[in-house]
Amino acid sequence: MTSRFRSVFGPGKPLIAMVHLGALPGAPLYAGGGGALEGIVEAARRDLDALQAAGFDAVMFGNENDRPYELKADAAATATMAYVIGRLRGHLRLPFGVDVLWDPMATLALAAATGAAFAREIFTGAYASDMGLWTPDAGQAVRYRDRLGRADLALLYNVSAEFAWSLDRRSLADRARSAVFSSLPDAVLVSGQITGEAAAMTDLEAVKRALPATPVLANTGVKHGTVREVLAVADGCIVGSALKIGGDTWKPVDPERAAEFVRAARGR
Repeated sequence: MTSRFRSVFGPGKPLIAMVHLGALPGAPLYAGGGGALEGIVEAARRDLDALQAAGFDAVMFGNENDRPYELKADAAATATMAYVIGRLRGHLRLPFGVDVLWDPMATLALAAATGAAFAREIFTGAYASDMGLWTPDAGQAVRYRDRLGRADLALLYNVSAEFAWSLDRRSLADRARSAVFSSLPDAVLVSGQITGEAAAMTDLEAVKRALPATPVLANTGVKHGTVREVLAVADGCIVGSALKIGGDTWKPVDPERAAEFVRAARGR
């Protein structure tokens, strides 16, 4: 399983940057109108160009602004994400991943349609969440990936869901260790409570101790001032909000903040 992760990211500790798409058709915040879709494409292109110029190792496309979130994604959102990524393929110079919040099956369908190298989602566990009772099915998802002919697709399992509380009373480290044994992730992700909020270092350390042979990444809230501390423990990180203008999740990527983050991570 780890070999799939390494085939995408190589031997180092990858810095994965988010391309947050604007609200998509079907979401309440979608602007609508004749130029709305073109605006989403152009905003994503600008963010993508800035992130690639900054020196990140990979990017991931997500529908972060499709609020209120759903556990079964609108087909229009998944289709629009495929359209946007297709429009941007000529600009992509890095491995890319996808995440359709919060729907593993839609995420895998999107990955298959676009040729993504990796996918992130909540694949395991049971949660009380803002979206209601949350019970993903990793067995169904992994079989679906293989039926789609994408056994090469690396799966990044977020084991500490945002906007939710685990109903499983085992420790996070025990849940992560169990997920690796039973559900075949290529990497495990540790998150804070909401987008942009850091995972507790104690959680990150505990999960890494429990999984010394499995890539463990920090999934949320990594900042310029904390990235070196995080990477001393984690095998990589996913970052979005810290790269935006003023550190605001909903703003465009700030090219200088993005470049500064990479320099900070690599000790330059």
